[in-house]
Amino acid sequence: MSSEMALAIRQLIQERGISEELVLHTIEDTLLAAYKRKYGTIDNAVVRFAEDGTDVSIYAQKRIVPVDDIDDPALEISLKDALEYNDDAELGDELLIEINPREFDRVSIQSAKQKARQSLREIQKDTLYSEFKDREGELIVGYYQRERNGTIFVDLGRTEGILPRRYQSPREIYRANDRVRAMIYEVEKSALGLQIVLTRTHTEFVRKIFELEVPEIYDRTIEIHKMVREPGYRTKMSVYSTRDDVDPVGACVGMRGVRIQTVVRELEGEKIDVLRYDPDVRSFITEALKPAEVEQVIILDEPKRQALAVVPESQFSLAIGKQGLNVRLANRLTDWSIDVRTRAQVNEMNIGAESQRAAAALFGDVQEEITDVAELPGIVPRVASALKSVGVELLETLVAMDEEQLRAVPELSEGDVGDLLKLIEDNVEIVDEEQGTEEEDAEDAEDAEFAAAQHEASIEAESETAVADAAAAARAVETVDAGVSDESGAEAEVAESSEPAEAGDDTDEPYVVLASELPGMPDGISAALRTAELDDVAELVSMSEQQLGQIEGMTGDDVGTLLRIIEENVEVVEEDDDSTGEETD
Repeated sequence: MSSEMALAIRQLIQERGISEELVLHTIEDTLLAAYKRKYGTIDNAVVRFAEDGTDVSIYAQKRIVPVDDIDDPALEISLKDALEYNDDAELGDELLIEINPREFDRVSIQSAKQKARQSLREIQKDTLYSEFKDREGELIVGYYQRERNGTIFVDLGRTEGILPRRYQSPREIYRANDRVRAMIYEVEKSALGLQIVLTRTHTEFVRKIFELEVPEIYDRTIEIHKMVREPGYRTKMSVYSTRDDVDPVGACVGMRGVRIQTVVRELEGEKIDVLRYDPDVRSFITEALKPAEVEQVIILDEPKRQALAVVPESQFSLAIGKQGLNVRLANRLTDWSIDVRTRAQVNEMNIGAESQRAAAALFGDVQEEITDVAELPGIVPRVASALKSVGVELLETLVAMDEEQLRAVPELSEGDVGDLLKLIEDNVEIVDEEQGTEEEDAEDAEDAEFAAAQHEASIEAESETAVADAAAAARAVETVDAGVSDESGAEAEVAESSEPAEAGDDTDEPYVVLASELPGMPDGISAALRTAELDDVAELVSMSEQQLGQIEGMTGDDVGTLLRIIEENVEVVEEDDDSTGEETD
């Protein structure tokens, strides 16, 4: 048995990677399970291994008692039976009786085998979990085994890993037994066993491949500042060197591109841009938009991290990339929101020289003002010397000269004058302060005239309103009815004065001309009066009840309601004697 057990232990250690200690512990649990199945308890079971670990024995520990006192034969033994195992046995002693494993029945053996399998599975799972959990983030090589629902199962040797569809590059196609290099992304225990999740889409996977192919990255001579990726399409990474004598981009690319081509082949042809990291934002954005050429980078809003990249017309599509991929990766790489425009589009956006200077001044990029002619960009030294010879040294003096005066300068040809005028037009911004002041004064005068005109129009409108009110009041001064008593000699008129109330006047009620404006006037009555063109209060006051009843659309109830409203809201007053006399005359 010793040789058989030793061979079995060695096989378990080699095939399943289980330590010898765990194997011996499993054997012990197996024997105890068989013993319990046969005797019903393991309280008195003792398992002992040989010192070299090649043999194992199981014993039943029993207490020696008198024959009449035996209650449980599995735990107790009589003195007579004990003497057969040991001649020195006495009452009260503990006796170890070896049990032959071959005497276990079939049921006990099956129970032991089931326990052994379960223990070995748990041990193997724990061992593999500990091994691969520590390797998370590392590269591993396996072989394509099968595919189910888009998930690829990869043979990793002693176990199996899975490569889900979401972690597969769209460029990759696998066949049976294909070699698969991936990164261990996640290791989990599940009810179905150990689950090792692999990935080929994470940026860390590309970083690990670069560490394999570029020794300078592995030993930290070159540091990867940041890496962004669109799996299967393009990867951008910014690098910098910790040593001045090492070119970070050149080291990553390798001699004739050998190193970078190895990485590209591993990624199935995915494009990789290796860029030099620069702490200066403008330079870094220029690098991030490669392979496109950038003419200028304008910082629009530094707190919000917004920038404008100006590119030539021919480079616009390349800077944007297919479906915006290039600029999108550049945004993620720099952590800035980059708007790519051509020079023509920038001019349409009204971001010219003035706006650029304002933006630059706002964020600390202040351009120095040019005062001398010699500092004018692009000026030929000979032309500057010729101007200096006639006393034109300041740019302000040069700008004040017209074309005829420039032609009068000795040593200046027609071509020199034309070039000089173009330089002034391109680089010098002329601001006429006096003209600006005159224009502002003219605008202020126009505003004052407009305000005065508005004021006069308002006064005229108020005068016209007052005249209209007086005319309406005059129409209201009529006799209420032909049967008014001669004694009264009074004529009805509307009490409200057409003159506007002055300060201190006790009259607070508004002057009403239209019947529809009277308080409580129903909409139906107002509509009937407007249809009959009798909406004037003065006319209604002069009409009798019979005349009101003849208005189309007016019922008897409507006439009563209308008279009540007039009585409650329209005050009929007698005129002064002088006024009455004048009207009578």
